[in-house]
Amino acid sequence: MKRAFVPACVARRFRRFRAHGSLTILALTLSGCVGFSPDGGLSPAIDVASARLHKNIVKIDSEAEVESAQARVRHLLARPLSVDRAVQIALLSNRDLQASFNDLGVSEAEFVRASLPPEPRFSIDRLAGMGDVEVVRQIVVNLYALATLPARRAIANERFKAAQARAAGQVMALAAEVSRQYFIAVAARQQIAFLDTAVAAAQASAELAKQLGESGSLNKLEQAREDVFYAELGAQRADARLQAQAEREKLTRLMGLWGRDIAFTLPKALPPLPRRIASARDIEAEALSKRLDIIAARHSLDALARELGLTNVTRYVSDVGLTLQDDKEWSSGTGGSNGTSKLARNGFIVDFSIPIYDFGESKFRHARETYLAAANRLAQRAIDVRSQVREAYTRYRGKYELAYYYAKQILPLRKTILDQTSLQYNGMLADVTQLLLDARGRVMSNIAAIGARRDFFIAEVNLKAALMGNGPDGAPPDQAPIGATAEAAN
Repeated sequence: MKRAFVPACVARRFRRFRAHGSLTILALTLSGCVGFSPDGGLSPAIDVASARLHKNIVKIDSEAEVESAQARVRHLLARPLSVDRAVQIALLSNRDLQASFNDLGVSEAEFVRASLPPEPRFSIDRLAGMGDVEVVRQIVVNLYALATLPARRAIANERFKAAQARAAGQVMALAAEVSRQYFIAVAARQQIAFLDTAVAAAQASAELAKQLGESGSLNKLEQAREDVFYAELGAQRADARLQAQAEREKLTRLMGLWGRDIAFTLPKALPPLPRRIASARDIEAEALSKRLDIIAARHSLDALARELGLTNVTRYVSDVGLTLQDDKEWSSGTGGSNGTSKLARNGFIVDFSIPIYDFGESKFRHARETYLAAANRLAQRAIDVRSQVREAYTRYRGKYELAYYYAKQILPLRKTILDQTSLQYNGMLADVTQLLLDARGRVMSNIAAIGARRDFFIAEVNLKAALMGNGPDGAPPDQAPIGATAEAAN
């Protein structure tokens, strides 16, 4: 029951209703103008997945689509996983992503409902007694909702666009999270492979030391050093295997796999470092124009601005309603008369409310402060985005330089040192203590190099997330160094 004008077409329908008593005609007059989209509002998310990820997404809401998605996932799992295939599998199988698509469908339903004209209310009263019968038919129309329909539709449209941007952000967030976890899991597997080689070499060295000790060529102290080095490497490998299994399970959950699909194969090593890295040119402006969380916040702010304008316009008078009434009364004859009389009346009632206590000031202040709060949060988000993208690029470039330094400087030097120490040890120019120290140093350097390369690929994912958006919060997480095993060894 709200205020507005009555359009001429609606008035004609009311006259026809009064003339013919047709409730159906009035209901058709007030039917909606906005329908549901064929893709459930997913077109922005589909465009984002295609243009930025080169992947496709689908909303799964039938058994046929479930079977089709599962068939494609199993085809992708037939070979060792790449990061691109892992992301595509997650976009097809992750149920949380499908739930976000369902939430978008709820938002679309709210948008369509808000875009419809107000539904009229019908009532029929029949009173009988003492030979009299009275029938009253009424139609109650919410004039306020009818008059403000264009404004409310525009507000609902902005809110729906914000929901679409958030759904696209969920796609990007999942892709970034899967990519990060993929590199973590592959690095953990590569670390195990290196430790397997190191343990085998340490075992051979320990067995040789035992034989030399039995022949009297090696004392017990040097034998013990060989044995403890072998034992420590074995403990590190066992811990690394546990960590690698845990990281694999995290990746499995993100990809939404279960049953026989969890037996996927990861590559043995991380991909090589790229020869070139991205430049920092215009990254702040690119982030502000492409960040999905910024786009969603802008649409939400536009909706609040329109809501504020509507509240200001309607602050003094609200809840205006129109009631059309058709009243017919039949009375039996009295005083010896056998006839009946009929009385017919038609009319309308207009009712409205006026906020006489504060004339809508509290409602307007509420809308205004809500809008200003959202505007301030958006301004701060823009500042945060600029800082996040600068920080992400700094980490990206720094991690690349560190990984490159390990690959081109530290690891070759470690290999040279160990090779030369081995030659001196074989020539009895160096003792076993120095050989063990150099071997331990090479193990730690290789583990750190694996972590540095992994951190570069994660920093690359975080940079893309900072440029495009990483879900509602937008800030990509930091990745700690490989750490656990290396620190334990130190």
